[in-house]
Formats: sequence, structure tokens, C-alpha cells
Amino acid sequence: MIRIFKLKNIISIKDFEREDIEYILDEASKLENVAKSKEISEELKGKILGLMFFEPSTRTRMSFETAIKRLGGDGIGFENSGSSSVSKGESIADTAKMFEEYSDALVIRHELEGVSKFISDIVDVPVINAGDGAGQHPTQTLLDLYTIKKEIGEIDNLRIALIGDLKFGRTVHSLSNALGLFKNVKIYLVSPPELKMPQEVLHDINKTNVTWEEVDSIEKIIDDVDVLYVTRIQKERFADIDDYLKIKGAYIINKKMIEGKDLIVMHPLPRIDEIDTDVDNTKYNKYFTQAANAVPVRMAILKTLIKNNPK
Repeated sequence: MIRIFKLKNIISIKDFEREDIEYILDEASKLENVAKSKEISEELKGKILGLMFFEPSTRTRMSFETAIKRLGGDGIGFENSGSSSVSKGESIADTAKMFEEYSDALVIRHELEGVSKFISDIVDVPVINAGDGAGQHPTQTLLDLYTIKKEIGEIDNLRIALIGDLKFGRTVHSLSNALGLFKNVKIYLVSPPELKMPQEVLHDINKTNVTWEEVDSIEKIIDDVDVLYVTRIQKERFADIDDYLKIKGAYIINKKMIEGKDLIVMHPLPRIDEIDTDVDNTKYNKYFTQAANAVPVRMAILKTLIKNNPK
């Protein structure tokens, strides 16, 4: 079966059809050996990736840099707004137009929802949303799905618990939307009352065949799930530190809790205290594998977008 990837930009997972996701996952599988080797491909030789990170990032930024370099290209950019001319008063639009002149594609991370979409409307090169506020993080979702498929064998028929900050967690918002494209999926939503999944995300899920259930305890569902997808309580999203401290550590996964279970543990990272380090050396730990999978998946994304949309 010949698949065609139809999107020019990757802004929201809501723009994807199942075939688009499967295309990227297939391409990532083909590129995995290159990602793991010390060899450099020439797929994107001479191409430049613009990295516009207005918000701090470690794994996302570094994996995009690694991805473009493994494909023979290179990256330019900044790690926070303080190291760009935005700190001097330059508009985001002007910064983006300047980067368009230097780059074959742009990767954007910003603390405000909608910035990546705004930039995609004013430039002619492909734009990739690398996380916007509490909105979407579509490339994280693609590497999450790649990890699930590799570790479990399929995404259809999945039973997954989303645990922690479901209100501000853009990774779980994107993942929930994507799972709606697959068959016979059930999502368990495990969070403090203050951090429940937003109604607009539930509204989107309700338009699919996915079923969901809100629960207040991991123990209630741990025998029924294939995946524990854990997220940190995001301190930076709280205006009042006392509100954060009240629910910090509300859910913690440890080795004793999951021993003997048939499941995997995932986390988009960074981890604070929500997964005990005694899980790290067990067969359940897939969060470091998940982080490594970012490179072949983002290689697949860059190869596809840049080759499909030559400057």
C-alpha cells in the first residue's frame, strides 16, 4: 500500500488522519538504524532547520538538532527568547520572516497557544509545532505512538491510563486526539480534581470511537491497562505556588505497584517525583526508550516535510 503524506505543516494532531500518522511511523522505522548509527545520511544534505525556542526545552530541541544532523543538514536558532532579538522588542512575525530567509523549515516552541499556527500563516516554509503552552505537542504524540506500536505491537485495542496533569499537559491533549483515530481504544483519566482533562478535549474524544473514564486511583485500573502514561505536575503553570504544593506528588508510580503486571510505563519527561527511580531498571521502563525514539520520528518528519516542500 502506497501512502502519501498530505500535510505541509505540523501544527496540531487534529490535522492528521490515521494514514498520515502511519506514514510517519513507517518512515521512522526505516530511519531507525541511521538514527542509532554514527553514520550521516545525505537525505537532507545542505538543508537548514530553524529552531525558534521561545520556551525552555531539552529533549525536543536536542532531538530535532540531532535529527537534522543525522540527515546531513544543520540547525540554527535560539534556546529562549532572551537570546533572540525578541528581547529587544522585535515582533514574533519579524523574527519568523527572518528565519524563513535562512531556513528550509521552522520548529517553534512558545508558551502561548496558537503561535505556531500564526507563524505558519505568514511563512512559506514548513512549520512544526514543538509545543505551544497548554495546547498541542504533535511531534511528541507521534513518538509516543511509535513507542507504543514498537513495544506492544499495535495501537488499536489499546488500554491506556493518562496520569497526572491532564489540564495543562499538552502531551496528553495531543495523544488523546490521536488515539481517536484508532479502533477499540479506552482511556483512563487519572488526575487530581484541579487538573482534570479540559472539556474541549473530552468533546473531541466524544466525537470518536474512543471510550474514556475518569478515575481517582491508579490501583483501580492498573490490572486493566497496557500503558501507564505519566506526566509531571507542571509547577510553571501555577500562579500560586501553594496550589502547586497541595497536589505535588499526588500520584507516584513505584516498582512494588507494578510488579507482575503486563504493562509499560511511559513519560514525556522531564520527570520530577511521579515515577520512582526503582522503576528505571525494570522491564516496565520505556520512558528512556521513548525519548530515544524522538530522533527517528523527528528525522521522518523533517525528511517528509522538507522533501515534499522544497524551498
